Amino acid sequence: MNTITPVQGSSIQRSVILGTGSALPKRRVSNAELAETVDTSDDWITERTGIKFRYLAGPEETTSTLAIGAARAALEAAGLEGTDIELIVLATATPDHTFPATATKVQAAIGMNGGIAFDVAAVCSGFLYALSVADSMLRTGMARRALVIGAETFSRILDWEDRGTCVLFGDGAGAVVLGLENSAEDDTAPRGILATQLHADGRHHDLLYVDGGPSTTGTVGKVRMRGREVFRHAVVNLAEVMEQVMKPLGLTSADIDWVVPHQANARILDATARKLCLPPEKVVITVDQHANTSAASVPLALDTAVRDGRIQRGDLMVLEAMGGGLTWGAAVVRY
Repeated sequence: MNTITPVQGSSIQRSVILGTGSALPKRRVSNAELAETVDTSDDWITERTGIKFRYLAGPEETTSTLAIGAARAALEAAGLEGTDIELIVLATATPDHTFPATATKVQAAIGMNGGIAFDVAAVCSGFLYALSVADSMLRTGMARRALVIGAETFSRILDWEDRGTCVLFGDGAGAVVLGLENSAEDDTAPRGILATQLHADGRHHDLLYVDGGPSTTGTVGKVRMRGREVFRHAVVNLAEVMEQVMKPLGLTSADIDWVVPHQANARILDATARKLCLPPEKVVITVDQHANTSAASVPLALDTAVRDGRIQRGDLMVLEAMGGGLTWGAAVVRY
């Protein structure tokens, strides 16, 4: 087991993942089915993205219903009830409404009495931003247990005539329950969130954005992306932020048991792993089954790997993502 050099003479409170959960729409769509209505093919999509399937929300499925499903699954895994939660941070770029926050719908649905609930918007990096915010709020005493959720219905904002973007995305939700634990001063393998690193660079806004909004067009708009430029930034930024988040802990990629990346594109995952000299078997990949679910991507992949037994208690993970903004971030977590 990899170890962390302890801080002598101190006890440290950390946010620990108590349970994970996820939810997917009922409808599973293959590349072949998509090709019946979009000018594309299974070979074209698979070769360029690694995607084979995605889940698309039906009329009665929304970002909030998916978020509620993921939250309940995470609570069950943690052995907790909604009344045990004092904070919900929900990352989404596709809220049910402009306001109020979708997090408040989750709050009401799970029976959480009072507390704090709000949304975070950082697109595909949203879950990393939400995780960092929740971690900070727990460690400063604003709450004792939190639900951190990434949930999206990206199919609602896709241009189905733009094959360069519409084949890439899917809908879904993932969630984790966080709780505070004390680490003894001599603990060389402490559990929980050990470090986070977040970045943004608004100069690259036009590489990946939605061409609508309440204060500009008054419409929801559609996803627009310059794929090659996004790819280039993703490989460089994700490799750099992973090194940045590990270095203060004295870690290298050789110390990491698992990387749980944003599931954007198989080529990006492969290129980032090569840049960091990471063996492919250490990288959790679900993009072939779920496509890019934006803020839901990281927690959905995490829950998948926890439930199929790959990720075990005590494993050291790096979570990472990059999205529109541009925004990007990473976290080192011992599960």
